[in-house]
Amino acid sequence: MAGNTYGTIFKLSTFGESHGEAIGGVIDGCPAGIELDLHAIQRDLDRRKPGQSAIVTQRKEPDEVVFFSGIFEGKTTGTPIGFAIHNTNQKSKDYSHIKDSYRPSHADYVYDEKYGFRDYRGGGRSSARETASRVVAGAIAKQLLAPVQINAYVSAVGSIRLEGDPSSLDFSTLENNPVRCPDPVKAKAMEDHIKEIRKEGDTIGGIVSCVIKNVAVGLGEPVFDKLHAELGKAMLSINAVKGFEYGSGFAGTEMKGSAHNDLFNTDGTTKTNASGGIQGGISNGMDIYFNVAFKPVATIMQNQETINSKGDSVAMQGKGRHDPCVVPRAVPIVEAMAALVLADFMLIKRTNKI
Repeated sequence: MAGNTYGTIFKLSTFGESHGEAIGGVIDGCPAGIELDLHAIQRDLDRRKPGQSAIVTQRKEPDEVVFFSGIFEGKTTGTPIGFAIHNTNQKSKDYSHIKDSYRPSHADYVYDEKYGFRDYRGGGRSSARETASRVVAGAIAKQLLAPVQINAYVSAVGSIRLEGDPSSLDFSTLENNPVRCPDPVKAKAMEDHIKEIRKEGDTIGGIVSCVIKNVAVGLGEPVFDKLHAELGKAMLSINAVKGFEYGSGFAGTEMKGSAHNDLFNTDGTTKTNASGGIQGGISNGMDIYFNVAFKPVATIMQNQETINSKGDSVAMQGKGRHDPCVVPRAVPIVEAMAALVLADFMLIKRTNKI
């Protein structure tokens, strides 16, 4: 299997399966001498881990990261950073019913066709559990990027949406509710909606938005490696993501150029920010903001028709522990992938000019 490494200079390679012994990764290209806050890394993992509230999967995993290399006396050494997160609460028997059948809208069928073999326990390598390794690497990248601030949050669950200017939101309240929406009224409505959907044995999608502040001018490499292109690739690599837009996004198609153009102030900032902090594929110093669309979780607790490996029609109902809505736990994953993109481009920028 190819495609397990992301990055050019700051690189992350991940390994492991949902129901294997462990998942983990190797980070290469991280500069030496960065004093790491290991507790901050674990806090981000705790934000992603299962079982943290009543509206997420009840799989109980401590998700404690163990570092094996690349860190000495609390600082990075410049050598590869190896780490692992051991799986402790697998219930592989929950997946025995899909050993020879394909779950609708999962990777089961395409994995079988591509590799001629698959690990059906929790989806194996296709499981979203792999993203825990990204959160570890992203948490380290955040510390490399300081004072850049990356704040993702849930802006929509189904048709319930948070409106308004993202730059004016108070992110200090984000962890005060299980949905991770910075508006307490909208958060309660989203939480109630997720609970209703779970009672129906169904799932619901949503949107995670992200605002990145204090980004220097000059991150991004035209022509093919534009900053927004890499952010899009990074977000679309996350399980269940179906769409990405930055700046004015699709709403910009309804505007005239005279309304959409970001006019300059004398200090190089812009009066508006329809560009979303990126022009010509390069950061312009303004806030970067974007939206990531997540589909409903494919496993539902309702009967569905599907096929088995012989091509026969069979009935299937989801079993095991699954999220009725993935977006609350996806918030730290979006932040992590954004951090990986920016850290890589920050190191690349150092090669641009003397």
